[in-house]
Amino acid sequence: MRWVGHVTRMGEGKGVYRVLVGKPGGKTPMGRTRRRWENNIKMDLREVECRGMDWTELAQDSDRWWAVVNAAMNLRVPLNAGNFLTS
Repeated sequence: MRWVGHVTRMGEGKGVYRVLVGKPGGKTPMGRTRRRWENNIKMDLREVECRGMDWTELAQDSDRWWAVVNAAMNLRVPLNAGNFLTS
């Protein structure tokens, strides 16, 4: 999610941004639909109770974006992750 904020602030004219929000081309395989990076970002925002917010606007404000990124990372990393040598 850190990278997403950086790329979003770059602007829509950059190729990296188009890859981030673009839809994969080609034939859809059987089964579930293809997942885009944008879908993963929206899922992460739902987990930190930011549903309904436009992530591209949120990422433009780097302070608010970092608060959301830190909240999302804290959900994924156990509190004692750095203490594996002391136990």
